[in-house]
Amino acid sequence: MHKTLSRSRQFYTRFATVVFLAPAFFFLLVYIVYSTVDAFRLSLYEWNGIDPQMTFLGLKNWAELLHDTIFFKAFQHNIIIIVLSIVIQLPIAMALAVLLDYGGKKLNFLKVSYYIPSLLSSVAVGILFRYVYEPRAGFITTISKLFGGPTVNLLGSSQNSLYAVFAVICWTAIPFYMVYFLAGLAGLSYEVYEASIIDGATRTRYFFSIALPLLKPIVKSAAVLSMIGSLKYFDLIYVMTEGGPNNASDLMATYMYRTAFRYMKLGYGSTVASAMFIIITSFSLVVLLLINRRVDD
Repeated sequence: MHKTLSRSRQFYTRFATVVFLAPAFFFLLVYIVYSTVDAFRLSLYEWNGIDPQMTFLGLKNWAELLHDTIFFKAFQHNIIIIVLSIVIQLPIAMALAVLLDYGGKKLNFLKVSYYIPSLLSSVAVGILFRYVYEPRAGFITTISKLFGGPTVNLLGSSQNSLYAVFAVICWTAIPFYMVYFLAGLAGLSYEVYEASIIDGATRTRYFFSIALPLLKPIVKSAAVLSMIGSLKYFDLIYVMTEGGPNNASDLMATYMYRTAFRYMKLGYGSTVASAMFIIITSFSLVVLLLINRRVDD
């Protein structure tokens, strides 16, 4: 009797698991697996996305991509965003997290206030900062003229547009990592902090010698999230600059979208998308492998 009930319970547990997971697997298959496979298939054709006739090209689109200077320029911009994200976003987020953690409940209002930019729509943020950067009457130009300076056109400058957009990315991304690090700091044992203070350690010494080493797994996870996310940025940059001027702020995603849906070269756009998939997947696997090796060592 007991075995029968146990088997019945196992059956219903497995059945319930299948029922709840089936919709998720279905959508994963349709929107991720099928879409990825179909993008690779379309990369072998020339197609404008409208005509029923598609011209088979074989690997000509891939050969063209290998000589596409705009694509490699966009890829370089993604690498710049990765480096700047790790060097600028994570240290600032950690500094804010430490300050807010030391402040305790008295700074709860600031914790909520600092996190608001991460809750805003990327499109809304992009439109907002287009007005901030507007060269004739934007906030930055107004401040510049207030002190007798010139008109400032950051988004229209080939040298500065990428960094102007990155500043907005920081405004939206830093609060997320701040909360991520705050959660890590909250998980540290308070007894360890008290013991270090009793032994004569200052708060600065405690952070660098004890807290930061304990937070290494969290910092590594944040770095991986930052790197992978930096390869996929699209909406904010497209709303603010559309990759311009002269491809100065182009990323792989903006170049792919413009090629496929503005120039109606869906076959070549699928090639760019497939190359993005290969680059992001390879990059993620290599980074995770290196991090796991260091953890094991």
